[in-house]
Amino acid sequence: MGEYTLRCAGCGNLLIGGAASCPLDGGLPRTDYIERKFNPRKLPGIWSFIDWLPVDGWNPSTGASSVTYRSSGLAAELGLESLYISFSGYWPERGALMRTCSFKELEAAPTMQMLRDRKAGETLVVASAGNTARAFAEVCSITDQPLILFVPVSSLDRIWTTVEPGRVLVVGVKGDYADAIKLADVLSSRSGFRAEGGARNIARRDGMGTVLLDHVRRFNSLPNHYFQAIGSGTGGIAVWEASMRIIEDGRFGERLPRLQLAQNTPCAPVYNMWHGMGSEESDFDAYGCPEGMHDDVLFNRNPPYAVPGGVRDAVISSGGRIYGIDNSRAVSAQKLFEMSEGIDILPAASVAVAALVDAVESGFVENDDDILLNITGGGVKRLAEDHSRVKLKCDLTVGLRDSEDALSSIEEIFA
Repeated sequence: MGEYTLRCAGCGNLLIGGAASCPLDGGLPRTDYIERKFNPRKLPGIWSFIDWLPVDGWNPSTGASSVTYRSSGLAAELGLESLYISFSGYWPERGALMRTCSFKELEAAPTMQMLRDRKAGETLVVASAGNTARAFAEVCSITDQPLILFVPVSSLDRIWTTVEPGRVLVVGVKGDYADAIKLADVLSSRSGFRAEGGARNIARRDGMGTVLLDHVRRFNSLPNHYFQAIGSGTGGIAVWEASMRIIEDGRFGERLPRLQLAQNTPCAPVYNMWHGMGSEESDFDAYGCPEGMHDDVLFNRNPPYAVPGGVRDAVISSGGRIYGIDNSRAVSAQKLFEMSEGIDILPAASVAVAALVDAVESGFVENDDDILLNITGGGVKRLAEDHSRVKLKCDLTVGLRDSEDALSSIEEIFA
């Protein structure tokens, strides 16, 4: 299946033992698959791309994939001839069956399969502001694997499943996403626990890269442009890496899609760094970040921007851009998409739509360019017609100052 070696995305150094970082330059680990040709398997969902996923097996009960289709409604509104939409969410009329309504399911399924393949018996630890936690809770409940979620208290209402919750422990964090990450890292360093890994998780990136693979499978070519809203930017890195594999195949194009990545201003670290404005935490605190954002899941204080193989390398290599989208433009874009395409979308996805509108109006894209727009979440209203949701209860609440006793209690529970 997905046989590979692991190399540094910066210097190309061979990495041993599933290393999360290169000892020479700190670069991201990248999978170098033995299979060089793009030949999707006759398997369901994301597992059809199993040759380019770092897993040995697959679970037929997980792994719903994104669905790519050629737009008519939004394309007509923007005067575009070849606009393609990748939809990750719940829209059965289009064949989209992600019940957590977010492309984070593309990360969760291969990550949990990779953990099962390793047979280490470890409990996964995930920090999230909402969508990622929901996706992992759903997948782990289906596969009966243990999971600990660290979620800011303000985001707890976003954590639900469409199945009966399994061995999932939810920890409410008195703070923001960065604080949740700190606590998750502390627990992950202890025996019996494994960190999800964020941008350094190869299963996460290669899972998200299937968005690009699905487009190539359906339309037999690479797009000229790729639009996505980002928090950390890991999705953009993933599509860049998948594009390089497709180019190496030689049958679907020779040029990388231009990465058009968008953040919600003013809480936009990647956008600020790209435009040379820095990203000091104190600056964001002055704006009250992430409160008041159109969607605060797009805020990550420590994105993998300058690391070798990170966001900066991906955008420069592809000749792309990074956009700053304020709330008013995101709201307008969300209304435009839902009216023209006929499905509800998550607020984060509307930031990508707004970036596309900006690119059209500024002339950065031509009306005959092949454009792939990643709608990273949607269909929550549509889901309610077919499925009920089970809200996960918060098992305990902790802050950075009183965390030690709580983490010790968690260790005892999972011992």
